[in-house]
Amino acid sequence: MRTLGAKILAARAVGELARRARRGGGTSLPGKVLMALEPHAIAELGERLERGSVVLSATNGKTTTAAMAASVFNWAGLGLVHNEAGANMAGGVASTLLAAARAGGRINGELGLFEVDEFWLDKIVPELEPRAVLLSNLFRDQLDRYGELETIADRWAAVVSTLPASAQLVLNADDPLVADLGRAGGSTREHVTYFGVEDLSVALPEMQHASDSKHCRRCGAAYAYETIYLGHLGRYHCPSCGQQRPAPTVAAEQIELDGTRGARFALRTPAGTATVKLPLPGLYNVYNALGAAALCLAVGVPLESVVAGLGAVTAAFGRAEVVRIGSTELSILLVKNPAGANEVMRTLALESGELDVLVVLNDRTADGHDISWIWDADFELLAPRVRRVTCAGTRAAELALRFKYAGLEVTRLHVVSDLGEALDAALAATDGDRLYALPTYTALLELREELASRGYVEQFWVKRGAAAA
Repeated sequence: MRTLGAKILAARAVGELARRARRGGGTSLPGKVLMALEPHAIAELGERLERGSVVLSATNGKTTTAAMAASVFNWAGLGLVHNEAGANMAGGVASTLLAAARAGGRINGELGLFEVDEFWLDKIVPELEPRAVLLSNLFRDQLDRYGELETIADRWAAVVSTLPASAQLVLNADDPLVADLGRAGGSTREHVTYFGVEDLSVALPEMQHASDSKHCRRCGAAYAYETIYLGHLGRYHCPSCGQQRPAPTVAAEQIELDGTRGARFALRTPAGTATVKLPLPGLYNVYNALGAAALCLAVGVPLESVVAGLGAVTAAFGRAEVVRIGSTELSILLVKNPAGANEVMRTLALESGELDVLVVLNDRTADGHDISWIWDADFELLAPRVRRVTCAGTRAAELALRFKYAGLEVTRLHVVSDLGEALDAALAATDGDRLYALPTYTALLELREELASRGYVEQFWVKRGAAAA
């Protein structure tokens, strides 16, 4: 039987061929090959990390939260093994470890940082045996793939139940389904850190239509909310059995949102309170920053490094990234489900003047074939602020119909299904120096390829090729 070293060489050879051929799946294919040769490759390579690993998962914000945590860990001087390309299933995690493997069994890096797909958590966590797990949120997303939220919550609960007592569990106190994971079976787990927002100034006047978790998992009664921050995130209690939001020990206070440019807040922690100047926009990114901060603090990173790392983070592609195209700034904000779309539109509503927007809706497998979610997103919030909307993607016509029902004048709506042509049309018609692009997931990847082919961003394979090596 071949040794692990020989299997690593074989998997790397496949990755090199995939990169040269510019084939999709290059960030996960080598890992898939390695796991076919060695089913427990993740465990074998993961145990060689000197400081172990940390894992995070969420419906919304995984990649950005991981980027924030990576910035903090790097600021603290820790060498990372991180699946930064966003390949977050088993093949992607295995590929990341494969890329870090060196001769003699060494791993080039001290700490593993892995974002993991919601449905793969129960397969990857037992292999990695992480020292800390961050679970940020559960929103309705790709119902044709995942099913209802309770399905994922049950799987996550099973994962949490298998964690060793020494493992740190970091949970969003403001998400009822997630917070409940820290008190499974009616008892409170040790080594749990809760994070949440503590600022009424950013609260919503009422629960949004897209809100999901509204019922107590203990008794089934409807939660009573005192405050709503984002979707179903907020301050809540069960009037029937008394279940209530845990008090967060890591919290955001005195929040200031500056449109698409950034945010500022006071980060309250057991180690003290400090001001965070976040270069990413929106309350949703404040939540991402809170999760990253709580995770890093839980594994011993000093507060000063947390604040510095969060202040130095850069946008992951498509997550509030800005690309300069001539005299126009193209701001790219991923939208893939009602809760996320609502927060993007809530952030855009803080911008001054009328907005030029390119929205791209695809219904491919990675997006979810069911696009009915656009009727739960509050496009009515954005419609009064729009000067022109260019609708593109495989379901461009349905998207235009949704904007029409949101109250947008037909003269402001333009349907151009082809992404390249839509980008050209939107840029040519922009009245000002900024265009906002709101793509779904596969549309985001297509937009990157389009921008790369025009020389505005690096090719994916150049930027991320090392992850597949």
